[in-house]
Amino acid sequence: MRVLAVEGTAWAASAAVYDDESDPDAAFIETDAYQPESGGIHPREAAEHMSDAVPRVIVTALSEADGPIDAVAFSRGPGLGPCLRTVGTAARALAGSLDVPLVGVNHMVAHLEIGRQQSGFDSPVCLNASGANAHVLGYRNGRYRVLGETMDTGVGNAIDKFTRHIGWSHPGGPKVEEAARDGEYVELPYVVKGMDFSFSGIMSAAKDAYDRGVPVGDVCYSLQENVFAMLTEVAERALSLTGSDELVLGGGVGQNDRLREMLAEMCDQRGADFYAPEPRFLRDNAGMIAVLGAEMARAGDTLPIEASAVNPNFRPDEVAVTWRGDDESVARWRDESDEIRGAEATVTFEADRVVKRRVPKSYRHPELDDRLRRDRTVLEARLTSEARRHGVPTPVVHDVDPAEGTLVFERVGEADLRTELTPDRVADVGRHLAAIHAAGFVHGDPTTRNFRVGESRTYAIDFGLGYYTDDAEDYAMDLHVFGQSLAGTADDADALRRAFEDAYAEASEEHESSGPDVLAQLREIEGRGRYQ
Repeated sequence: MRVLAVEGTAWAASAAVYDDESDPDAAFIETDAYQPESGGIHPREAAEHMSDAVPRVIVTALSEADGPIDAVAFSRGPGLGPCLRTVGTAARALAGSLDVPLVGVNHMVAHLEIGRQQSGFDSPVCLNASGANAHVLGYRNGRYRVLGETMDTGVGNAIDKFTRHIGWSHPGGPKVEEAARDGEYVELPYVVKGMDFSFSGIMSAAKDAYDRGVPVGDVCYSLQENVFAMLTEVAERALSLTGSDELVLGGGVGQNDRLREMLAEMCDQRGADFYAPEPRFLRDNAGMIAVLGAEMARAGDTLPIEASAVNPNFRPDEVAVTWRGDDESVARWRDESDEIRGAEATVTFEADRVVKRRVPKSYRHPELDDRLRRDRTVLEARLTSEARRHGVPTPVVHDVDPAEGTLVFERVGEADLRTELTPDRVADVGRHLAAIHAAGFVHGDPTTRNFRVGESRTYAIDFGLGYYTDDAEDYAMDLHVFGQSLAGTADDADALRRAFEDAYAEASEEHESSGPDVLAQLREIEGRGRYQ
């Protein structure tokens, strides 16, 4: 099947021709990029660029087609509305004039699918790091499930906001990478919430540091070290949650050498395989739209013209994945052994005790790594005991060594919750979270790996990302993290999520705490668009 594809979500007017009987690398791609004179991307100017450039790149791509076109694919979203509409109109006109099927492709799914197909991996965890988005995803039950994502802005856009502040032109990422080469580390915020993350605090701190006279090279170096370490950490957390040993990178920010180096080093340290496509398939391009478009067309996943409207907020977990089978689930964990490798630590089981050692992460800057290991060890010991005082079943803390990142706990439960997901068990989790929220702190990483199940009790463990707070947003993030982990590890995630939320609401009422406000805030979090 020979596919003509058109891409134009924001800045890159691109067209490609791809024959699915050849290697994806063989796709012909023609791109004409929009370059603003100053500042960031202006939607009206970008759309004008699309109107001018799209016809040219299509003509060039068609001239390279070695035979008739069998389908036309286009980037349906997410993206800037005016740009998407220009591309959608061109694709409809092409499909109509050629009398071939029309395929609407999710831009973010195309970013991860090109890496999955080129790598030959079975069912990898996928990290999308692009200008306007950042997600960690895994395939399960007919969809790509969002295991973690940015809570404010995309990683590339966040970096661009800093570079605009200091007067650098778009795109800012390559300029930050160059300036960081001779920089030294200065402390900046580091925000990871389970497998979610936030960039607003670190960007504000970076701007303030520059305004105070910190050398720009030091700020850029530290920005990269923290932001990319956050992305690498959540990718490792997703590998740990799902049991996968394969990671694929997608998105334009993936062209950064330091990010790829961190991800490769993390995967090597835990014995996982890592793949990053060549740069032309990482930045926005029609080649990835063509490759996924061919898969979708073969699966019969095409659009009638009247139902082909673009969607600027098209999330990857809204896409029905028709081209993959249910047996390709990303979640495939093994039986528990005497030693388990988590995302942060090794856990060794003894007869009645558990020894947890936070492993130094060589991909992180040593100063950052030491701080995180020390602070998280102290918090884990403190909040595990605090939760126990408020009636939540947790292991007794026998010993703690912050300098070594080591804790010794009572051994509790027989298995992780993810192996025994039932409505009663997840309702226990809802009640446990309501109790600690009423006590004024959050768990921080309440995934299906961080609860243990025994014959009659469900235990909360691993409070290393917890902290004290009275903010409903923070409590809602706990619920959000648990819901995402259900989506990535459960076959009946929706029913389990309802049981979890019902129990949380009921227990919050008993504690006379703000359960309804927290659930309302959870709905607001879930409704946020990520294309910013």
